[in-house]
Amino acid sequence: MKVTNHGAKNRKLHKKDYLQMVSTESKEYVEVLIHEKIAENNHLITDFQDAELLEKILERNNLNKAYKKVKSNKGSGGIDKMSVDELLTFLKDNKTALIKQIREGKYKPNPVRRVEIPKEEKGKVRKLGIPTVVDRVIQQAITGVLSPIYEKQFSENSYGFRPNKSAHGALKKCCKNVDEGYTYVVDMDLEKFFDMVCQSKLIEILSRTIKDNKIISLIHKYLNAGVINNGMFEKTEKGVPQGGPLSPLLSNIMLNELDKELTKRGHRYVRYADDLMIFCKSKRGATRVLKSIIVFIEKKLFLKVNTDKTVVAHVSKVKFLGYTFYRYKGKCRLRVHKKSINKMKQRLKELTKKSNGWGNEYRILKLKQYIIGWLNYYRLADMKGILKRTDEWLRRRIRAIYWKQWKRVKTRYRMIRKYNLPLWKVHEMANCRKGTWRSTMMLNSVLTNKEIVNLGYMTMTHYYLKICEN
Repeated sequence: MKVTNHGAKNRKLHKKDYLQMVSTESKEYVEVLIHEKIAENNHLITDFQDAELLEKILERNNLNKAYKKVKSNKGSGGIDKMSVDELLTFLKDNKTALIKQIREGKYKPNPVRRVEIPKEEKGKVRKLGIPTVVDRVIQQAITGVLSPIYEKQFSENSYGFRPNKSAHGALKKCCKNVDEGYTYVVDMDLEKFFDMVCQSKLIEILSRTIKDNKIISLIHKYLNAGVINNGMFEKTEKGVPQGGPLSPLLSNIMLNELDKELTKRGHRYVRYADDLMIFCKSKRGATRVLKSIIVFIEKKLFLKVNTDKTVVAHVSKVKFLGYTFYRYKGKCRLRVHKKSINKMKQRLKELTKKSNGWGNEYRILKLKQYIIGWLNYYRLADMKGILKRTDEWLRRRIRAIYWKQWKRVKTRYRMIRKYNLPLWKVHEMANCRKGTWRSTMMLNSVLTNKEIVNLGYMTMTHYYLKICEN
């Protein structure tokens, strides 16, 4: 792995510099940070209490599990351009040296590669930081050991990035709260959470549980590793790079402080990563809760609440994890939110473009993969009517693809004759001069619903009725 001198210089953070940086973040917080455990200079680290924890991370079986996890996740390479396929050879040649560097506290992670993914809102992007594949293995090894330790501390109302927890569990808990009379919610939005995490606060929280200072130092190095953006190195003095195996665990450790505060105050809440819903029995009570919890989030955790997106509303007016809520016969039920429906239809449009150059078999495969994934996620929702209309629209787009492929009259004549229609009908359809979309209405008698299924295309309604949980 190649690291530029410039990058290493910028990533090096001595104790004196670190405390100066913290003082600018918050005067109130300096007292907490005068702590030798978080020193980046490894010569200052002494007397750690749990040396076995580092050995567990570097243990052969744990490293093998970490490698297999990274390998199965695939993904693109980091700044060194090493691919997952090249990883095994590199680790065989350099494993001993890497383990020695980590054990001695001398390992320096590479900066992450900046990748920007468009958000639903126009012009906004989600910033990801892609670590090198070697750093991903080390991060995964750390996560594999620390995750069971912190699982004992995490709240049962936290559902994101946790074993045996899921978005479906979070949604079911929301419905349970609503059924018990908590019909008003604080729909909390933390502004750019992963980019705004106060690293000094996170290190202090980690140090309460993890007494091995070399592990704390290694995690701190990952936080400070920096970013390569368009070939330029940028420091990362705050935030948790979103994209590595360690980020989800660190985000849960940080927000577990919020969970503990909400539990201490006796509030009902459901959290999935940085998406938070606090349930109350009245709008007035929810407004009061919002005002008080904003103070804790901003003054104690040094995070920022997005007041434009944070709302107090009846549960039927909010969106959570792509779903929305409604009541039927006194019970809380789920629907797919309009934005999620629109996003799904947009994706189906992309998959059924007539000009994307795909063969029919490949298109059938991609459609099947997307539909199965989408329906498995939204299987808790009531949407039979929506899916029926979507199927009709999707079949019409499929017919348009085949009509476009049969663009010559003689081709249309030959293809339509296969369906045993009268010759006059075949002649009429083959010589049709209407536009593609209007012509698809005629194809109902040729490419029937049953015929489209026989070709291999999937019916959303049929699959949904097999897996739905409502």
